[in-house]
Formats: sequence, structure tokens, C-alpha cells
Amino acid sequence: MGQSLDITAATVEPALLDLPWHLPLEDWPTENIAALPKGLSRHTVRFAHLNDHVIAIKETLPELARREYDMLKNLIKLDVPSVEPFAIINNRTDELGEPLPAALITRHLKFSLPYRAMWSQGLRPETATRLVDALSGLLVRLHIAGFFWGDVSLSNTLFRRDAGAFAAYLVDAETGQLYESGLSRGQRENDLEIARVNIAGELMDLIASGNAKGGIDAVATSERIVAKYRELWDELTGAEAFSLSERWKIQRRVDRLNELGFDIEELAIKTDSAGSTVRIQPKVVDAGHHSRRLMRLTGLDVEENQARRLLNDMDQYRAQHVRPGIDEEYLAHEWLSHTFEPVVMAIPREMAGKLEPAEIFHQVLEHRWYISQEQERDIPLAEAVQSYVANVLAHRRDEEALLSPVTEAITLPNPVPTGTIVVYEDEEEDWRDKV
Repeated sequence: MGQSLDITAATVEPALLDLPWHLPLEDWPTENIAALPKGLSRHTVRFAHLNDHVIAIKETLPELARREYDMLKNLIKLDVPSVEPFAIINNRTDELGEPLPAALITRHLKFSLPYRAMWSQGLRPETATRLVDALSGLLVRLHIAGFFWGDVSLSNTLFRRDAGAFAAYLVDAETGQLYESGLSRGQRENDLEIARVNIAGELMDLIASGNAKGGIDAVATSERIVAKYRELWDELTGAEAFSLSERWKIQRRVDRLNELGFDIEELAIKTDSAGSTVRIQPKVVDAGHHSRRLMRLTGLDVEENQARRLLNDMDQYRAQHVRPGIDEEYLAHEWLSHTFEPVVMAIPREMAGKLEPAEIFHQVLEHRWYISQEQERDIPLAEAVQSYVANVLAHRRDEEALLSPVTEAITLPNPVPTGTIVVYEDEEEDWRDKV
């Protein structure tokens, strides 16, 4: 029996019509499924191939699909890290004409990992801490944008490697709400409490299932998000007072925020009636200070910590190649052509999907430093690349690879059977010992 689909899409994609929408998502054939690692969800969620890219499909109610689709579009406009909405499929029916759930489609975030894909003989305490730190930064950005999440958790977040840390992306906005007037302190505290409880439960589940290494304290790690959130929130939005003779503290505050990766669009500066005290407070703060500078100079679009690392290397290149009359943009292009691109091009094609180019460049620099220390000599970059490929990269699993069994569809409340998920090596494993 035919069906009359109602499709709302961000871009024209005729190939959407070729997918088996007449089947429940759990019954889709293997050839349509991209076996990527999935987090836990209340709904059936699967990845599917669509032309030359991958999409994530979630079955849900039509009104929830529409609401989340619009919410994700708004978050993208606000430049908040989140998955990109792609389409909504309504009016689905099976071969007998029985109705099927609506489908919300988002683009798969390349090189992203759900926290459960960090298992490698168990999640390490250091990795759990980095994930929580990344989530606290994301929550601050969401709250600054006026977004109340309502279901903050590791499961509702995707993580991308970011030069030794992680960058967090919102993946589920079903319970969220945007407030143009901003959030009250009570709303922010509510989100924080939800985060604390959910993270503790998720980590306790890992510990109970044997998928966490010894040393993880679920309660202490979950409480860390509260402390890190408040520390960052106060730094970004708190007022600071000082005497007129200490006006240099204005630039110090700006530099401190830039170091955290944020830009100030407006800074309120007031003096008291006696003219002896200055009070400053950031009014609007944007994230991505280093990534925007790198994009402006080179066109590279990378995560914030990766941008910081690349800019540091670029600044060293500029210091070593000072020439009168040569501006920053020219030397940045020269660095890109003579340093960054040769490293990326030296990676064998069959290993190109293991990590993002910027992450590979960062790890090559780390690898070069460690083997230079070990061998007590300055290692040329080309030699470091060869050593990194042979001793480090060759032993990593592809982060664009197909990892989970294609028949797997993780939903709640069913538990995840031990041994059914193929997982990545933990990034924090000390590969330096293998050199």
C-alpha cells in the first residue's frame, strides 16, 4: 500500500524518498544502516546512509519532531554547538496502512562520540573528568544564549576530540526551551541539578556494568560539573571592581576571557560618584575566540582548543620567519602551505578517517615533543610525522568507521548488554609508552 509522506527539509534532498519509510526504524535493512556508535535514547534512533553522508533518524511524535527541529534551527542560528536539523518525515504508514511514528532527521556530526563509546577496558577517571568539563562549558554557552535544557546528561551530548580535551555538542533538544529575556538563576540551578543527578546515574551504571576503570567516583565527578559551571559562569558574567589606578585590570579581564575562548562584544564600565573606583562587567560574550581568529587567517574551521594549538604553532613560525613588510595574513598562509598541509598530506589515505586533520596535527606536535625529549635532540617535523603514523595512528581505530553491529538499536529503558558494542580506544591511554 502506498503512502503520502509529508517531508519538511532544510535542503532539497530527493534521495530521502528512497529510504524505507514504510518500515519501523528497527526493521530497516542492513544496506540502509550506518553502524555508528549511539548513545542511550528514550526513542528508537539509528544512523542511515544518504548519498555521500550519514544522517541520524529518531522516531517520535509529530509535534515533538516539529518542536525539536525548530529548536535546533534556533540553536544553530545562535552559534551554539548542537547537531544540525535536516528534515522531518510525517504521515508514515506501514504496508498495511497502519500509522508509524514521525521521524526527526539530523546530520551526523562527523568524528563525534557518545560518551559510551569512550569504553576501552573501562572509562578512565581522567576521561570522565574531561567529558564533564566539556559538558559544563556547553551548559554555560546554552544558558548565556537563554536556553533551558531540561534534560542535561552525558547521553544527550556528543563529544569531539579537541587537542587533549573534548568539545561538547547538544544532540537532544526535545525538552529545551529558549527564553529571549534570558534565564533566571532558578532555571540555571534547575538545569545544574538535573545534570548532577543524571551524570551520577550514568557513571554509576558504567561502574555497575564493569565498563569503568577503578578510581571513578560517580558522585564527585557529577558534582564537578556544578563547580566548573559556576566558576566559568562567574568569570564570564561577574562584575569586578578596582581602583582607578588599577585600570590595567580591564585589559587583564579581557585577556582572561579570550584565554578561555570567549570574545566580549560589549563591556560595561562605570565609576563611582567619587571617581575613585571602576566597576566592569561583560554584557555579551561570544565563544570561539581562537577558532574565529584561525578561520580568518587560514580558513580552517576547527574546535577551540585545536585552534589555540594551531595558532601557537603559527605564532612560532611567524617569530622564526620575521620579514619586514610581511603582514600576519601572508605568514599565516605560508604556515598553512609549508607546515600544516604537508603534515596532513603525509597521512596515508587509508588512515585519513581516524581523526580530524587538526587533531592529527596537534597529536603530531605532541608526539614530536615527547620523542625529542626521549632522544634528547630536535626531531624534524617530517620525521615526527613518520614516527607518529607508524607508532600511534596505525594502532587507532577509525573515528569515521562503522563500529556497532548494524542490527543494534539502543533505546531506553532496556539495559545495554555487555559486549554488544564495539568501542574506541580511550584517547587518554598513554600511547607515549609505545613509542
